Amino acid sequence: MSTHKYIDGICAAGMVLALVIAFLLINAAASGIWEVSAPMGYESRLFDASRVHTIDIVMDGWDSFIEECENEEYAAATAVIDGESFQNVGIRAKGNTSLRTVSEMGSDRYSFKIEFDQYDDAKNYYGLDKLSLNNLIQDTTYMKDYLTYRLMGSFGVDAPLCSYVFITVNGEDWGLYLAVEGVEESFLQRNYGSSYGNLYKPDSTGFGGGRGNGKEFDMGNWEEGPDDDKRQENGQNRRNRTGEDDGDRPDNAPWPGNGGKPEIGEGVGGYGRFAVPDGEFRSGGGMGSDDVKLKYIGDDPDSYSNIFQNAKTDIGSADKKRLIESLKKLSGKEEIEPAVDVDKVIRYFTVHNFVVNGDSYTGQIVHNYYLYEEDGRLSMIPWDYNLAFGTFQGNDAQKAVNDPIDTPLSVSSGEERPMFDWIFSKDEYTELYHQYLTEFIQDTDIEGLIDRTEKMIAPYVEKDSGTFYSYEEFEAGVAALREFCSLRAESIRGQLNGTVPSTAEGQAANPSSLISSPYLTLSDMGTMDDGKRMNRN
Repeated sequence: MSTHKYIDGICAAGMVLALVIAFLLINAAASGIWEVSAPMGYESRLFDASRVHTIDIVMDGWDSFIEECENEEYAAATAVIDGESFQNVGIRAKGNTSLRTVSEMGSDRYSFKIEFDQYDDAKNYYGLDKLSLNNLIQDTTYMKDYLTYRLMGSFGVDAPLCSYVFITVNGEDWGLYLAVEGVEESFLQRNYGSSYGNLYKPDSTGFGGGRGNGKEFDMGNWEEGPDDDKRQENGQNRRNRTGEDDGDRPDNAPWPGNGGKPEIGEGVGGYGRFAVPDGEFRSGGGMGSDDVKLKYIGDDPDSYSNIFQNAKTDIGSADKKRLIESLKKLSGKEEIEPAVDVDKVIRYFTVHNFVVNGDSYTGQIVHNYYLYEEDGRLSMIPWDYNLAFGTFQGNDAQKAVNDPIDTPLSVSSGEERPMFDWIFSKDEYTELYHQYLTEFIQDTDIEGLIDRTEKMIAPYVEKDSGTFYSYEEFEAGVAALREFCSLRAESIRGQLNGTVPSTAEGQAANPSSLISSPYLTLSDMGTMDDGKRMNRN
């Protein structure tokens, strides 16, 4: 008897089985049973964080390029990365306010952005389309961005990759920089696969966007608060420096809200409260627009212009409607899990609140974060932490190390930061947040990471003649960073076990319970006023 009919049957059954398996795989990924991500070649190359890499920028007319850096226009160059040449890439300066700050300091130590596909859409660095090269201004430790991104990534947050690079220009030493993966298409493919969702970088139109958007906001215009002289006497503000922000706010530009510059009152690093016209203080609101705070403010897409005009992916009306619906659920606190990636967001705030970054979503300005949305579920992507560890106008070390985990920084109202507030809408979410804080403090060897990083980069800092800081300032900065992290962990342990209050109200009522910090000077790590101090010297 012929066996062909059996073979045909077996083949047909195999095809059906293959289709069923494929269907299950697709639906498992879509249902979030597991994440779909794509390995990228650049992860194990430039972003191998175990060593300092090299980039040689080869360009004719480099001096002319530097002279015109403030125009932020791309120029063609060859980037030789760890000895491998990538020709005809685009390079420009980046940083907005820091561009002016660097120029006013008489320095040419700008931050740069390399766009591998600027002139050829098919060109990339092992899958990477954009690379930021940060000049490490306002950071004597050289580690604030690096440490935060590493901590975020190791704790399960979708964070940009980073590594140190020593840059040369046409073979001549230029200096030590931090290379950071651009949060664009390559990042999205690496973390979410080819069928990724939508990416936004919310930012108020009148503010600078950290290192991303806007050119109208200048932190150097902030006035000193009433306690600044006292803090200087206590050694908490030995330096006065300008801010690393992307914007240059005109002197006559009105401030949002009350029509004048904010008066800095009490709070972590001097940014916890602002004076309002009647002279009373209010907490928690911040200066960012409601849409940037991720509040639901109605169904009209025009009400969310600071989100949609800063979309990093192509979006349509259906995408806008879906995002607004998610924000509605978020603000309502009734349907959280369809609107939020619960695990990812709690992990984000675990690390974010440890490092006390006032120049962020939980700060007064409300910016410096990316918002990712896929199938209606939202999550946060970290960005720009060079003023973390209490150094955003950092002048009160004790308040910084004891920053309350349940009402961090400017978050005091249950309506002002919906992306954080929902964590306290149900006991199970709050318990998970506290559990993750416990795990993070117990299981993360932050001191070891600082020690290894210091050992790795110290020789490059010492030989870097064009840096903003001396080697002695670097050593003092690292010592202060190490002390901050130790005291911060001690305070959070106390807040979790009840010996230290975990809210601003509780800490105000019981100040004697706070962890003391007599030997910590936040400005040793570099602050937003670094440029002013350098200009006076």
